[in-house]
Amino acid sequence: MTIALAARAAEPDWNKVNEETLRRYRTLVQMDTSGAPNFEAPAAEYLKKALEDEGIAVEIFATDPRRPNVVARIKGNGMKRPVLIMAHTDVVGIQPEKWTHPPFSAEIAGEFIYGRGTTDDKDNVTAGLMTMLLLKRLGVPLERDVIFLAEAGEEGTPSIGAQFVADQHWDAIAAEYCLAEGGNVYNKGGKISRMLVSTTEKTPYALRLVAHGTSGHGSRPLPDNAIARLANALSRITAWEPPMRFNDTTRTYFERLATISTPEQAARYNGLSDPAKRAAINQYFRQSEPMHWSMLRTSISPTMLKAGFRVNVIPSEAEATLDVRALPDENMPAFVEQLKKVANEPSVEIIAPERSHRVAAQPSSITSEMFQVLERVQKKVYPGAVTIPTMSTGASDKVFFQAKGVNCYGIGPLLDEEDGALGFGAHADQERLREKELYRFTQFNWEVILAIAGRN
Repeated sequence: MTIALAARAAEPDWNKVNEETLRRYRTLVQMDTSGAPNFEAPAAEYLKKALEDEGIAVEIFATDPRRPNVVARIKGNGMKRPVLIMAHTDVVGIQPEKWTHPPFSAEIAGEFIYGRGTTDDKDNVTAGLMTMLLLKRLGVPLERDVIFLAEAGEEGTPSIGAQFVADQHWDAIAAEYCLAEGGNVYNKGGKISRMLVSTTEKTPYALRLVAHGTSGHGSRPLPDNAIARLANALSRITAWEPPMRFNDTTRTYFERLATISTPEQAARYNGLSDPAKRAAINQYFRQSEPMHWSMLRTSISPTMLKAGFRVNVIPSEAEATLDVRALPDENMPAFVEQLKKVANEPSVEIIAPERSHRVAAQPSSITSEMFQVLERVQKKVYPGAVTIPTMSTGASDKVFFQAKGVNCYGIGPLLDEEDGALGFGAHADQERLREKELYRFTQFNWEVILAIAGRN
């Protein structure tokens, strides 16, 4: 189905829709869903009522009544497999004293709406909710069921959210395609440059380095000091550059990024395909573009240290934790063995978990019908941008669905590229979203679902 045909089937009154979108968005942001005592329950109850008031069927799945997952479905004619819209209702915690605008006020100042969850992830929750409401109100004929999942626990406890629903209630959400968080449109200096669509992500592993030595009096230095051995091992590991490796997503990412970059940047991005240039480019990335360096390999960051209990005692043991972010196809047992060789320090062992708390999954296709729809709708809603698939260096819950064969795509609203450095990003103390971009993102979701699920 073309976007034009789908759009003629039903066109919302966007002025009225925007008013409702803002009201619902502010209501959700004003709910403290960061933890106890209520967790995500208030948001889930609000969504359930909003959907059921329109006659949309809703199911609730929960391991804890305070942390429910909301699943809503609008049925199509079954000609095609369902499409899933997923967003999470929980948010990370806050330090209220650091906020200029109260974190759960959804205060509007200038062009922006401020509050915890404005970009992570109540923008996606609101866009998903409004898309469902509009489909039902306008009676849009569908070739696919459209499913909306508002999940709990994304911020660190997927076992009560997406992972739980995927493992225990798969029939309620099984789909061919899934839209979730993980991407954004970027604006720099007032000009839209690109829409990043997350098609894959790295898998987190927490490795422990444990150094052993002889304990003794601090006044008598020992050659097998555990802390010194640990420091030597860490120094070698952090200096090591794991092998660079492309997948379809990252190869396309750098190719398309080059087309909207300065000549100097484009030469670097295109030069990655030239073995003679890779070393210098990777050295530059490591110093100046760490995200790009990480996208090209399994990465390692020491994040925690533990050793000793008083100043005059040499400890017999010292420990460091490594945050390892593995490429989707990384052979972790082999990687750990290589890491031991790199550490090359006597009496230092590397302890790996049996598996990640996340699952590994193949990247979603960048030639699928859904990806093509995302590209076409981007041209309509965000003209001037280029759609670029990307691999997230962080983690999200869509991987639990990708592991079951669902093509999942991470999207998000337009953000000012300068905002991150100014402290206005997700998880920051001044999280915010431009009001007009809430409306545009809601329209983007609507257009995508209409194009992928609407009937000719």
